[in-house]
Amino acid sequence: MNLNNNTCTMNQRNKISMREFSRLRTALIVGITPCITAISWGQTNNPPAPSTTETVPAQAADLAEVVVTAETMSDGIVQGPFLPDVVGTSIYAGKKTSVIDFDAMPQIQNDNYRQAFSKTPGLLTSEVSNSSLLSLSYRGIGDPHESQNLMVLKNGIPFVLDPLGYSTVYFAPPFESVDRLEFVSGGAALLYGSQPSGALNYITHVPDRSTPFKATTQHIIGSNDLYSTFSTLEGGNDKSGYLLNLDHRSGDSFRRRNSDFELNGAELSLFYDIDDRQKLTATIECYDADHGEPGGRSVANYASDRIGNLLNHDRVRLDRLFGSIGYEVGDESAKWITKAWASDVVRYSKRQTGQGFGTVTGNQLDINQHTYYTLGLDSRALIDYQLGENKSTFTAGVTAMNINAPIFLERTAAGDLTSDRGATIRNKSERDSVYAALFAENLFRFGRFTVTPAVRLEYNKQSIDEQVNVNRPANLFDDVRSEVVPLGGIGATFDSGNDTEIYANVSSSYKPPTYADAFPLGGADTFSENLDAGRLVNSEIGFRGRPTSWSMFDASLFHISYDNRFGRVGSNFQNVGESVNQGFSFTSEIDFYDMIHGESELSVIWYSAYQYLDAEFTDGPVKGNTPQYAPEHMLRTGLIVQRDGKWKIAAMLTHLSQHWADDANTMNATANWSIPSYTVLDITAEAQLWSGQFAGVHSTLWALCGINNALDEEYTSRIRANGIDPASDRNYYIGIRAEF
Repeated sequence: MNLNNNTCTMNQRNKISMREFSRLRTALIVGITPCITAISWGQTNNPPAPSTTETVPAQAADLAEVVVTAETMSDGIVQGPFLPDVVGTSIYAGKKTSVIDFDAMPQIQNDNYRQAFSKTPGLLTSEVSNSSLLSLSYRGIGDPHESQNLMVLKNGIPFVLDPLGYSTVYFAPPFESVDRLEFVSGGAALLYGSQPSGALNYITHVPDRSTPFKATTQHIIGSNDLYSTFSTLEGGNDKSGYLLNLDHRSGDSFRRRNSDFELNGAELSLFYDIDDRQKLTATIECYDADHGEPGGRSVANYASDRIGNLLNHDRVRLDRLFGSIGYEVGDESAKWITKAWASDVVRYSKRQTGQGFGTVTGNQLDINQHTYYTLGLDSRALIDYQLGENKSTFTAGVTAMNINAPIFLERTAAGDLTSDRGATIRNKSERDSVYAALFAENLFRFGRFTVTPAVRLEYNKQSIDEQVNVNRPANLFDDVRSEVVPLGGIGATFDSGNDTEIYANVSSSYKPPTYADAFPLGGADTFSENLDAGRLVNSEIGFRGRPTSWSMFDASLFHISYDNRFGRVGSNFQNVGESVNQGFSFTSEIDFYDMIHGESELSVIWYSAYQYLDAEFTDGPVKGNTPQYAPEHMLRTGLIVQRDGKWKIAAMLTHLSQHWADDANTMNATANWSIPSYTVLDITAEAQLWSGQFAGVHSTLWALCGINNALDEEYTSRIRANGIDPASDRNYYIGIRAEF
C-alpha cells in the first residue's frame, strides 16, 4: 500500500467508493438480520402466559443472563453480554455496557486487542510495533496513545499512572489471567471517574478452592521469535484460597531492528472468608518490561521499506510493584466494599534528539525517568430499600489517591547514542497530585421503568516544583493548582418484554490539563503552554436484549459534545476547539446451531459489531476538520464454532474506513497523517488433545494455534509525530497448555 497514492482531500474525506459502499451495505444487513430474526422467532415461539385471577405488578428485571462476579480459570462460563442492573456495589442500570468474556472465543495470544474487541463496536486499537503497550480510544475521543482518555482498572482499582496528572497506561494484565473485560461507555462511567471515553475494567480469575493444589503451564512460540509462557498455581478450601500467576513474553516484532521486547510479571492473590458475610483479599504484583522503539517511517520510506527502522537506540523500560488489600461485608441487599493499595512505578526512556516525521537529525539521547509513588483508597456501600411497592437501590462511595511523581531529563554528550545516563541534567522537578471523588447513585424502580440519577464531585490538586530547567534557569516553575468539579448524569430503562429493554443515558465528564503538559517528555512532540480543561456531554439511547437463548443484540444512537478538547495539530498538543461526535452503534450475535437444534454442546456463532461515526470540529482553529482516530465506519464480524470443553475455532474480520491521526488532517509533501482504510482477518483455534489421569491427578493437554492478519494486509493504524508506524504483516503462533 503506497501512501503516496492516497489522494484524499478535505472535500473528499466523507466520500466512499462503490466497493466500500457495497461492503458497508452488506455489513448492515449482516448485523441487522440476526436482530430481526431473533425478535420475531422469540415472539412466535413464546406464547403468552395463561391469564390468572390475580394481577401482579410488572417489575423491571435484569436481562436474561446474570454476570457471575467470580470465576476460576477452568469454569468456562460465558457471561454477559451486558452488565445487569446491579453488580456488587455498582449500579449499571441505564448505562451502555459491554461484557467481553474470553471464554467465548479461543484463547487470545500476545494480548491482541483487535481480537479482544471483536464484538465491541467503537473501541479502536492503535497497534504498536510490539505488544508491550496499550493504546485504545473510543468513538473518536482523542489520541489513543497510551489510552489517555480511558479509565483503565483491574478489579475496580485504577492502574493508570495518575488518573488526571498523567493518565497513561504502560501495564496491562496478561489476557491469560483475565476472565472478562467490562466496558462502561463514555460519561456513563461516573462510578469510576471523569475520563471522557469511559471505563475498561479487567476482571481476573479467582482460585479454584475445590482442591488444595492445581497447576497449569502454557508455552507459545511464533513468528518474529515470539516466546510466551504463562503458568499458575492455585488451590484452597472453604475458608481460604490462593492464586499465583507467572508471565513471560519476548520477541523481536516484525520491524528490522530495535523492536525487540521482553516483559516479566508475577502476581500472588490471597482470599480469606472470615465468615459468611465478611471476606478479605490481598494481592501483590511485580512487573518489568523493556522494549525498543524503531521509530516512524516517512511517506517515501513507508512505500519502499515499511518494516525498516528509523531509530537504533530508543528504548522504554518500566518497573512496577503493586500491593492491595480488600475487605467486603454484607449480602446482595446491603454491602460495603473497601480497597486500599500502594504502588511504585518507574518509567524510563531514552530517545534520540532531532526527530521529525520519519526523519532524525540529532546525535544525542534524551534520558527521561519519572517515578510514581501512589497510595489509594476506594470505599463503596450499597443498600436496597423499599419505596412504595418497588425496591430501590442506593450506592455511594469515595475514591482518593495521593501520588508523588519526581521526574528528571538528562542529555548525553554530542555523538553519544549508547549511554544509559546522560552527561547533562536539563530538567528536574518534584510533582505531586492529590485526587479525590465523592459519588452517589440511586436506582429507582417504577414497575417496568427504572431511573438512575448520579452525581460525582471531583477534587484535583496538582503541584510542580522545578529545581532545574536549562531553558529558563532564572524563571523556574513553582505552582499549585486545584479545582473542584461537579459532574452529573441520569440513566433510564424500560422493560419492553421478551428479555429486551430500551435504555437511555445523559452524563457529563471533563478532562483537565496534566502536569506532564508543563514540558515535553521527548520525541518530536510539543505542547501549548496554556491548556483549558475539556468538557463533555455524552448522550445515548438504545435497544438491547436476549430475545432467545441463542441470540443477542444492542443498537444505539449516540451524541457527544466535546468543548475545549485536546488534540494534535502536527506535532503540537493543544486545545483544538469543539467537536460533535455522533452516530449509530450496533452489535448482534446468533447461534445458528442452537436456533435449529436447541441448546447443545455444539455452537456455530455468527457475530457482527458495527459503528457509524460522524465526527467534526464545529468551532476552533481546526473547524470543519475530522477529529483524529474517528473512522466513519468500523465493522467487526466473524464466525466462532466450538464444542463445549473440546475445541474452538474463530475467524474474525476487522474493517476500518479511512481516518486521520491528527486533528489538522495534515497531508503534504513531508507528512501524511491520513490512515487508509484496512481490513484484517484473524484465524485462531484451540483443541483438547488428551484428558486423563497423570500421577493420580486428572489432567488435560491443549493445543493452541493461530494466523494473525491472514490476508497479509499492509496497513497502519497508528501515525505519530515521528512518522508512520506500520502494523504487523501475516504472522503465526502455535503452542500447548497443560492442566493438572
